[in-house]
Amino acid sequence: MKLSLFLANLKHPPVKVYALVGRSGTGKSFRAQLVANKYHIPLIVDDGLLIKDDKILAGKSAKQETNFLTAVKRALFQEISHHEEVLNALKSERFRKILILGTSEKMATKIALRLNLPEPSQIIHIEDIATKDEIDTAMRIRYSEGKHVIPVPPLQITRNYPSIVYDSIRVGLRKRLAFLPVFRNTQTVEKTLVCPEFSKQEQSAISEAAITQMVRGCLNEYEDTMKVSKVTYSYGNEGYDLEITVRSPESLSGHMVAEFEEYIADSLEKYGGILIHKVRLIVQAWS
Repeated sequence: MKLSLFLANLKHPPVKVYALVGRSGTGKSFRAQLVANKYHIPLIVDDGLLIKDDKILAGKSAKQETNFLTAVKRALFQEISHHEEVLNALKSERFRKILILGTSEKMATKIALRLNLPEPSQIIHIEDIATKDEIDTAMRIRYSEGKHVIPVPPLQITRNYPSIVYDSIRVGLRKRLAFLPVFRNTQTVEKTLVCPEFSKQEQSAISEAAITQMVRGCLNEYEDTMKVSKVTYSYGNEGYDLEITVRSPESLSGHMVAEFEEYIADSLEKYGGILIHKVRLIVQAWS
């Protein structure tokens, strides 16, 4: 190995990126620190924040945004000063591991690349570390009460975003989860329970124009080559059914369409405060 390359590796050691992936409201932030402790990961990226040792190292939380579109941009580090702040903090840290939370593998990868990090090499799905009953309970709390979790103690959040702080919770290992390899060791961590403004709006207050604007906004942030031409929806007991027609300069595989459908549903649920039952994406070629 050349001396210059050797010195470069000493200054910037290889980084392994972990991704904790799961649908919005399934409990990723709730369990993030336990996963980080298990794998000895010093840094966590969650909803616009860079977290180290239960403290906010840099960034701004998407959960403090009152507007759907700004919340999506915040989570994806699209705002320039926010992006640069987190990049500079990462450059000043010597670390070999980092955990990124995302609603899908593609979203976690997009965040990693946005932060000049390698693509995630180890994916942990929420279903690997939480039971079905726990996931169902977390989703019920999210969509019936609008409560979200930020994986740092309340003092960290109260200083910056006092208006959204609801309560604090302590999370520890329960014996009945001892069979899960991620949670062999008993740990207790404190987290902040918040009620963001974007989660407080009533279902009945969501207009067709508002839903269309939210769909266009999140799709533009995720893939700006596609344009929304039409959005129709219906609302039932299980949430909204959306049919979205988009124009694209290239054809999309079935897998890519499914990823976009998942991303739109998760974004609307997480930052729009509305429950989505199904998203159907219709892709048309540019005319």
